[in-house]
Amino acid sequence: MDLFSRSWSALRAAVAGLRDEDFTRPSGCAGWLVRDLVCHLVVDAQDVLITLATPATAEPTRDAVTYWDVVAAPTGDDPLDALIVRLAAAYREPRLLKFPLDDVGSAAGRAAALADPAGRAGTRGEVLTAGDYLGAYVLEWTPHHLDLVAHLPDVPGPSAEGLARSREMLERIAQVGFPPSFGDRDALLVGTGRRAPTGAERAALGRTAARLPFPVG
Repeated sequence: MDLFSRSWSALRAAVAGLRDEDFTRPSGCAGWLVRDLVCHLVVDAQDVLITLATPATAEPTRDAVTYWDVVAAPTGDDPLDALIVRLAAAYREPRLLKFPLDDVGSAAGRAAALADPAGRAGTRGEVLTAGDYLGAYVLEWTPHHLDLVAHLPDVPGPSAEGLARSREMLERIAQVGFPPSFGDRDALLVGTGRRAPTGAERAALGRTAARLPFPVG
């Protein structure tokens, strides 16, 4: 839960420091500009609030790792993705996007800090402890933080601990182990399909290369 809070705070701080012109730069998400990604983060923050306010009494059905599934690689053509693009464009000015992320995002952070780690919450038809649910979101914030800075090298990226934990989770979800020659950042970028592996990386991956990518959702 602490890593959730640190990862989320770092991501929101990175967005808060963006210049207006940064919002029209491409992000690391296929088909999305930075403004589209920020709009998606607002929706994510709403999801966190909704889930933490949806208590459950049933036994947990998922944990921080099994919350995620390997899904089809994003193409940018998904109707929900297209909706995010239209919604982001409606904000017109970057400050109008920064405000709801700060407002709803701060509320999500406070709700997470107040949550009982052992308390149960329902989401997506599943039940998780609050601790596992928030732990799962480290794998949401960290790759999206990489998406944010993909074409903005001067903007601070995610923390080393967030990268390491996200790599560990991805390896467990996909049931693979990336070679030691892969740094955590590269393991996430290549593993989730955010960039293609180099020839040397493909050789190091061996048979795993044929299974790439492992986008999660």
